[in-house]
Amino acid sequence: MSHPSIKTASEIAIMKQAGQIVGRGLKLLQERVKPGISTADLDAVYEKHVLDSGARPTFKGYRGFPASICASVNEEVVHGIPSPDRILKDGDIISIDAGATYKGYVGDAAVTVGVGRISERAQRLIDVTRQCLEEAIKVVAPGAGLSKIARAVQTYAEERGYGVVREYVGHGIGTSMHEPPQVPNYVIEPLDSFEYILKPGIVIAIEPMVNEGTRKVHTLKDNWTVVTNDKKLSAHFEHTVAVTKDGHDVLTRLQD
Repeated sequence: MSHPSIKTASEIAIMKQAGQIVGRGLKLLQERVKPGISTADLDAVYEKHVLDSGARPTFKGYRGFPASICASVNEEVVHGIPSPDRILKDGDIISIDAGATYKGYVGDAAVTVGVGRISERAQRLIDVTRQCLEEAIKVVAPGAGLSKIARAVQTYAEERGYGVVREYVGHGIGTSMHEPPQVPNYVIEPLDSFEYILKPGIVIAIEPMVNEGTRKVHTLKDNWTVVTNDKKLSAHFEHTVAVTKDGHDVLTRLQD
């Protein structure tokens, strides 16, 4: 595995600015999510916010992706393409993944939001997935291995009966959206095959994708949208997290 880049304090400060732009954008979108809005409308709101903030939407054009956010509804896990034809309705859940590049550095985060009134089972999936991310963040510190993050997510989700997606993982982040190391949400054996010990200055995006049923997924004909094999719901949360000398700093968590 190629080595992750160690960021300086000044680089992390810029990444925090990028992260705050993403965080504010996701907050804006959460306020806009309601029955009757299209995923393309949400995309337009986010793109304008990022450009008005002096940044650019990282996802747009990335490997040919056509939009500024990924908007994945219900059984869609990740990489859903926003469309004027995809109108949110009462009871849906939507995972919104978004990035922003500011002064050459990337912030990346995701949330899953209920549309109108959602079922208890949908709410529980959202709550568990959000907590998976929080459990993972808690263990981020110098000297911790990536397996500790993976175990935190996998244990919390699987003990509650959910499937943890394995085909897509978190990642290092910096001047590029995807840098080493890969940050899986499940423990890979043998550990040596993916283990990396965190050091101050490493910045990673942790992003559990948790399914209501089977962990198995497949990609639709658009070559982007990933869905659950059993058509049950999926949720996705993500934060960009810097390793500090005494713990961590969540760069995409909104500052009060």
